[in-house]
Amino acid sequence: MAAEAEISPREVEVLELVGAHLSNAEIAARLCISVRTVESHVSSLLRKLEAPDRRALARRVPEPVDAAPARPAPVLPATLTSFVGRVNECAELIELVTACRQVTAVGPGGVGKTRLASVVAAEVAGAYSDGVWFVDLVPVTDASMIATAVAGALGLGEQPGRDMTGSVVAALADRHALLVLDNCEQVVDGVALFLERLLAACPRVTVLATSRSRLMVPFERVYPVPPLSLTGESDAVALFLERAVSAGRPLDPAPHAQIAGICERLDGMALAIELAAARYPTLGMDGITAALSHPLRMLTGGSRADERHRSVRAALDWSHALLEPADQALLRRVSVFVAPFTAAAAAQVAGGQEGIVADGLARLAEQSLLVVTASPGGTEYRALETIRQYGTERLDEAGELADARSRHLRWCLAKAAGLGVSGPDWRARFDLVADDLRAALAWVADRPERRGDACELARRLAELTFVRNLTGESQRRYEQAAALATDPAACASLLRRAAAVAGCRSIGDDMYRLRRAAADAARASGDGAGAAADLASAATIAFRFSTMFVRIPSREEALALLTEAREPAGDDPVARAAVALAEAAVLTDAFGAAQGPSDNQVPETVARAEHAVELARRTGDPLAESAALDALTGAQSWAGDTFATAATARRRITLLSSLPVSPAATHELIDALAIATEAALGAGDIPAARRWGRRLAGHPSLAEVGHRATCRLLMVDALAGHADEVLTGSVRFLDAWRRAGSPSRTLLRPAVAAVAMIHGLRDDGDARRDWLGVLDELETPPEHTYGYGAVFDAILLLHRGQAAEALERTAPEPRQVWKWVTWIWHHWYVALRAEAAVLAGSPDARDRLAEARTVVAGNPVAAALVERAQALLDHDQERLLATADAFDTAGCPYQSARTRLLAGASRGAADLAGLGLAPMVLPDLRGASAAT
Repeated sequence: MAAEAEISPREVEVLELVGAHLSNAEIAARLCISVRTVESHVSSLLRKLEAPDRRALARRVPEPVDAAPARPAPVLPATLTSFVGRVNECAELIELVTACRQVTAVGPGGVGKTRLASVVAAEVAGAYSDGVWFVDLVPVTDASMIATAVAGALGLGEQPGRDMTGSVVAALADRHALLVLDNCEQVVDGVALFLERLLAACPRVTVLATSRSRLMVPFERVYPVPPLSLTGESDAVALFLERAVSAGRPLDPAPHAQIAGICERLDGMALAIELAAARYPTLGMDGITAALSHPLRMLTGGSRADERHRSVRAALDWSHALLEPADQALLRRVSVFVAPFTAAAAAQVAGGQEGIVADGLARLAEQSLLVVTASPGGTEYRALETIRQYGTERLDEAGELADARSRHLRWCLAKAAGLGVSGPDWRARFDLVADDLRAALAWVADRPERRGDACELARRLAELTFVRNLTGESQRRYEQAAALATDPAACASLLRRAAAVAGCRSIGDDMYRLRRAAADAARASGDGAGAAADLASAATIAFRFSTMFVRIPSREEALALLTEAREPAGDDPVARAAVALAEAAVLTDAFGAAQGPSDNQVPETVARAEHAVELARRTGDPLAESAALDALTGAQSWAGDTFATAATARRRITLLSSLPVSPAATHELIDALAIATEAALGAGDIPAARRWGRRLAGHPSLAEVGHRATCRLLMVDALAGHADEVLTGSVRFLDAWRRAGSPSRTLLRPAVAAVAMIHGLRDDGDARRDWLGVLDELETPPEHTYGYGAVFDAILLLHRGQAAEALERTAPEPRQVWKWVTWIWHHWYVALRAEAAVLAGSPDARDRLAEARTVVAGNPVAAALVERAQALLDHDQERLLATADAFDTAGCPYQSARTRLLAGASRGAADLAGLGLAPMVLPDLRGASAAT
């Protein structure tokens, strides 16, 4: 056929390639001739073969035998860097392109739309028999030139009698092709008109567009391109690492957590992450982190081939220039919000009617300059951090920054005042505005003329963060508010609240410092009685909370405070009650004493505490009464009255449980729960001790100090024998303690010793050594030797059948070590000491039993221990088994299982195994016979 029509060899080659559905540009590239030459050959072929159009011309070429039709290679931009991650996004976009005729990948500048579209186009190229073409519309600023840009990519010229759009439509009319239109945002209206004509006339053409806004055409399916993932196997971190290596300085080992933090601050924006990683060789990780306070300055140095991607600022300049002036103004004004905001909030801060502002916000969102989310409170908008900082710069350039910040501050003050601290959703409502409150406070705190507003906002934020269990921030905000207060009386009040929050955080040094500062402020305001109460409270804190101090004030220092407080206290009932409490705390030898009290000191100490309770009760302040009752529990414990101590501790719980939430009330309740747990344990009331201990461990205000929250419950569960709960609680304890910097506090030692004992009972030598290592990191007080240390060691030694060693461990008489075996440990120490004497065959075992029975009378656990030892001494099997039931009733399953084993009951071994403990070594009861 070709010969008959006198077609030249070159025309034959062109005809074959037309039959393969190549464009003129592709044919020119294949044959190394110009596009215009190809156009001439095609025109000649149309004339010679009398074909009406290119489609008919392609049909004049016979299909080659036994050969698959050649598919044109996709015409896509060359990639200079690797494509990282985006597995899910690629799959989703491929699915959309396969199913829909026109898909628009939408997102802000720098999110990675172009790379994603290119990769997807390459992946699906095989499905389009007539090829894939990529058209970059960045150079196009005139809507009438869109079709020309597309025609240039396709290698088409304008056909006679048709405009350029018509020529493109005619060329693609029967093609099965994918057209990628990149960067449509600056000519979005022209693109929309072009696509309506193209897609209506070309049923087998698919268009994948990228844009910062939707195209709004009938066929459109929008795909919002998300930022890079920041969780799990983070694409953002992977991109940073790959680009850092490309920049010439690999990260080995890679600080994944620090990189993740940088990527999160950059909102997962691909361009920003690439630019940050490129600065790694010169800035390092620390330098990048510091520079992110001004990201628009740091995020530079991108592609010189594309001006928009040379910096984040350039990308934002491009988007900003496309906005109408009113939308530019709205963007910069809402940039003062650092958290998601509603249209109503934007109207208050930016000015204008809510409906008009809402319409403007929608346009900004359509331009991918705001992120839109639905929430229970309605539609919310948010600017990515780089966009927000860009808007703030524009706000400053427009001279509107101070005015916008002031309106934002007024909005924040109103929000803080209206939040309240009740209702099931108040925490969620606080979380929505918390960052804005902090940002407004950071701005106004440096403006002396707005000091009153700053103080008010700091106070509100302190109250809200406390109830939100952000106690560290709450203390800082109270101190900040105090520093901003112009009234010394208000300053004193704020400092007292800060001291109470420090108490919830178990930071004695801060409690002491802040109470002394409150005294200075009260004195400056002319409130002598208030100053006296603060001074006395500081002296009391030094005694009550000595285990919470890094530097414990000396007794002389506390006495000086007490002396200073007496005169200004006068007849003021609150000040007098505070002074009386300080006297009960400080004026006893219990303050730092190493020896036991004399007979005449015990009544005096109890009398002082009771007097403090009476004076506090007269004030009508339950918090003052609770503090005085705490002094009374100490005095009663010092006197050896275990059950009175427990009763007073329960009285405190009852007094405090119905009070509204406040720093002072919370601090007192936390302390009362701790004391009640210990007092109940000392009295053998295991169920109550576990109840108080669990309430303490779960108290939300102790979330930042989990090691202090759980330490009492660990002791209780260990002594009861609940090994599984000890192991679970010990994980939380150790993690919190490490996160807190591994503080060396004597208060924590009993809990650590308890966990070590449980691992010993489980015969887990490695874990026990680890916990004994933790014990070595803590300060060692005498209690370890004579109190809890002796109790836990004796239990483990008796479990291992080492009665003689247990006897030696409890050798000191209780009256010799009165201070360390009163309080929690007295009854336990006495009872275990008696049992060790019996099992070791000590000649004085019977005397010890008689003495112990008198001491522990009324304590269900200690009494059962003594009764069991007596049954062993007397070889009374029935009496021995009865004590197992007593232990069960008392909530002490370990001692119940141990009793049954001592009695030879087979159930004992199963019970012990059920507790997760190792088999017990049975003692040689001939020792008990020798004691007889």
